[in-house]
Formats: sequence, structure tokens, C-alpha cells
Amino acid sequence: MNETIRLLNERKSVRVYEPGPLPSETKAAILNAALQAPTAGNMTLYTILDITDQALKDRLSETCDHQPFIAAAPLVLVFCADYHRWFTLFEKDDPATRRPGEGDLFLAMSDALIAAQSAVVAGEALGVGSCYIGDILENYEIHRDLLQLPAHVLPVAMVCFGVPTEEQKTRQKPPRFRVEDVVCENGYAERDLAAMLMERQGRTPEEFAQWITRFRNFKWDSDFSREMTRSVRAMLESWDQGK
Repeated sequence: MNETIRLLNERKSVRVYEPGPLPSETKAAILNAALQAPTAGNMTLYTILDITDQALKDRLSETCDHQPFIAAAPLVLVFCADYHRWFTLFEKDDPATRRPGEGDLFLAMSDALIAAQSAVVAGEALGVGSCYIGDILENYEIHRDLLQLPAHVLPVAMVCFGVPTEEQKTRQKPPRFRVEDVVCENGYAERDLAAMLMERQGRTPEEFAQWITRFRNFKWDSDFSREMTRSVRAMLESWDQGK
């Protein structure tokens, strides 16, 4: 099998790391790989925050849904959608230039996430595990202040990196859906998600009925999910108002 394909197939989230910092050349390679990612118009509509201050990592481990492993991660990167740089330049060229809109935000978010995934793949190739932290979308006002974000800069994803422990290396990767479960040809086709999940998880209908109730309560109807929605709305409002 092609080595890159093998890495993509075997990659899994890693939340326990060997102690100590990553070698400087490894960190540099991960960051450089992120910057080589596809980007709209070659504009690089993102900023990467390298969180090196331990007190800040400790704080983020609490504000991002109380996950202690964040504080212990050797490398923590926050990928921010960033139109601040370009808008500042455009406005200098023409004071009447339009402010960034929602379409600009979504394009910058895409840039940031593509860069994050390139960093993740580079880390995997170098023996460095990673874990996405979507909870950076929560507590927007707190994170804006903690990370000193100017207008038109929003945190999109946080990724923790580190060399996985032996237990993490051998831990089984959770199963994924089959290609035919997810890929539709030329247009959207309805899929029976319950049947797909039962097959993927090897559950009986009775077991699945109990599981989906627990999963819905834990993910969909959770306090952190509601806070994420509130924070994203606050982000959109701040982006629109240029605050």
C-alpha cells in the first residue's frame, strides 16, 4: 500500500503523549507543511497560534470543555480564520472598501481547516499523534481575550500534537463508515443512518436504541453543544460588526 494512504487509513486521535517537547525540526516541519496547504487565491486566510505558555495551555484545557490532556500536550496549535491582515491592507488602499462578510469568513475557515489537516498528516508521517479540539469554538468571548484576537480573526480549530504512548499506538482505531455509505453519485441520496451505525458498531436494534439515546443526550442535547452554538453566533456577530 502507498505509504501516504496507509498513514491516512491508520491515523487516529491521540490524547496521551510521551513527556517532553517535540524536536525543533519536527515542529518546524509540521508548521511548514501547514503553510503548503491549498489556500483560496494564495491568500493564506488564517493565522496559526503556537501556544507555548503553560499557563495559557492550562487555561485552554479548562475553557475547552475541561480536557486535562490539552495542558500536557507538547505542541498546541490554534488555527484562526483571519481576514484582519487583508482587510487592513485593502482599507489602506481604499478607505471605502467593503468589510469582510460571511462568505469571506467561510472561505477563511476553509483555509484554516485545510492547513490544520495538512499539519495533522505531516505529524502522522513524523510519528507525531494529534487530536482536534472543536471545543475552541466554545466560550468565544473568553478565547478572544485569552488569545488577543483582533477584529475579523476567529478561532476555528485547535490541534494537540505529541508522540503517542505505546498504549496509544496499539489502541484500535474506531471504525469508519464504508465508502458506499457516504459517497453519492451526482446528487444527494438518502441513507439509513441507523442501519449504517448498527452495522459499523455491531449492535442489535435493542442495543442501538439504548445507545442512540445516550449519544444524543451526551452530544446533541449537551450544555457544551448549546454553548458552542451560542459562541458561533457571537463570532458571526462580531465578524459582521468588525469587533
